[in-house]
Amino acid sequence: MMEVMNGEEAKELLEAQAHIWKYTFNYITSMSLRCAVQLGIPDIIYNHAKPTTLSELVKALSIPKIRSPYVYRLMCILVHSGFFAIEKIHDHLEEEEVEGYMLTPSSRLLSKNNVTNLSPFLLIETDPVVVTSCHFMSTIFQGTGSLPVEAAHGMNIWDYCLKHPEFNKSFNDGMACDAQFLMTFVIQNCKTMFEGSKSLVDVGGGTGTAAKAISEAFPNMKCMVYDLPHVVSNLKGSENIEFVAGDMFESIPSADMIMLKVRKPFCSFFRSIVPIPLGFFSL
Repeated sequence: MMEVMNGEEAKELLEAQAHIWKYTFNYITSMSLRCAVQLGIPDIIYNHAKPTTLSELVKALSIPKIRSPYVYRLMCILVHSGFFAIEKIHDHLEEEEVEGYMLTPSSRLLSKNNVTNLSPFLLIETDPVVVTSCHFMSTIFQGTGSLPVEAAHGMNIWDYCLKHPEFNKSFNDGMACDAQFLMTFVIQNCKTMFEGSKSLVDVGGGTGTAAKAISEAFPNMKCMVYDLPHVVSNLKGSENIEFVAGDMFESIPSADMIMLKVRKPFCSFFRSIVPIPLGFFSL
């Protein structure tokens, strides 16, 4: 039996349990958001152009009315998480006040109607291939120390992309939409960083979204997109953009500027194994 606690001790213990629960069930939010995007809910509400009631949403989803409670529960999670908002409206058919769902700045970014549509990024980051790999995080510290994706699928993520074209397309689409969103701000706020340079290599540049944005903003700059063969082999360049196949862990082509989009934890690892030339910058 637990010892008798005073009020402060009990409060602290309950808050600790709540903290554990919060992060234990956090995956439900991301999976609920994935579900909403797969169902096209952000697009439905966007196209409705006004607060969308539960009955209108169920009708637009073309699902049996008996499923309405499940849609309601899904929306409750996403409203609580800030991805949708609620507005009270008058239902002329029911002659009563009902709740209507509205988009928030976050869910607007998940609509196909938005120029900066980030739904492909969400879908690839919550894909079963990626999520399953997360179940093997402890393998980094155990046994052979293999990476989670290798423990889960028997190969690294790049080989997996090579052998699974559908996943490869989803992966490239996810990276492309993220790059497009990011480059909007980079071009607008970091112009001086590019001035005076005549050539740039986008390392791991995927399908060339970032390079195209830079090329349009700086027509006199020659841009090279450097990525693995299965990524760039079927891509066509232009006067200012060239696609080159290679492995950044073996060599990187020379240029006035070398651009690499990385997540911060990976950046320090990359710097430790690859000599960083002058003109290198990371996003």
